Amino acid sequence: MWIHRIRTYGRLIKFSHTIFALPFALASVLLAHREHPVGWVTLGWIIVAMAGARSAAMGFNRLVDYHVDIKNPRTASRPLTAGQIDKRSVLLLILTSSAAFMLSAYQLGSLCFVLSLPVLLVLFTYSYAKRFTVLCHLLLGFGIGLAPLGAWVAVTGTLDIRVLLLAVGLMSYIAGFDILYACQDVEFDRQEALFSIPSRLGIPTALKVSSLLHVLTFASLLALAPAFQLGWTYLAFLAVILGILVAEHRIVTPERLDNIPFAFFHMNSVVSVLLFLAILMDGWVTR
Repeated sequence: MWIHRIRTYGRLIKFSHTIFALPFALASVLLAHREHPVGWVTLGWIIVAMAGARSAAMGFNRLVDYHVDIKNPRTASRPLTAGQIDKRSVLLLILTSSAAFMLSAYQLGSLCFVLSLPVLLVLFTYSYAKRFTVLCHLLLGFGIGLAPLGAWVAVTGTLDIRVLLLAVGLMSYIAGFDILYACQDVEFDRQEALFSIPSRLGIPTALKVSSLLHVLTFASLLALAPAFQLGWTYLAFLAVILGILVAEHRIVTPERLDNIPFAFFHMNSVVSVLLFLAILMDGWVTR
């Protein structure tokens, strides 16, 4: 029974999607570790913080979007809208996850704790953004893109301008494929007067904007090499990442939107894992 409930919560917050941002945060930890050795306890609290922030944000999004999701055929089967979990339980999840995030931030230092509440507010604001701006995708990218910055501050106690490159890479990466994902709901969003780049500017324009954002992703990740003196091992992995991003935008076209789930769930998850492995392997080779 409890296993089934855990699985339900996992589907509610799409726990599997953690693979998009967590590797970026861990990549930030690896880069910081080169100058500020990281202990296992610190690493553990960073992972708790990531899980807490994401679970709180996703739970809040599901609660806020309940009346929208229940009308959308694509989202009507989600645990909350399908009646597999009640709103009170989701609210409890949000409060518990928020508390876990703030507790972990406290354990990671005073600066992390001070910043924890503003970070939660940014993550929660996204849930309302599509009601008033087409920039909702960028706001999502901005919120999730804070993860590498938070991880860096947790390790070093300060901020280094170089890690902004990793944050921009994640921000543009998330915003770019969120635009692709929103192409599935163009007609529904227009019917409900919701804002998204695909519904307001059209799918062809949306795909171009997504492509430009992923060009920024690659440029930011490429700039990490000289910033952190990363070598050929990192660049080799980055070449594979470039190939995946190009392939993603070649298989998703206005005529082939049915490829979006594959590009979203499979290709994008590989990108983030490859980035983590690139920095990990580069550290081993140059050590």
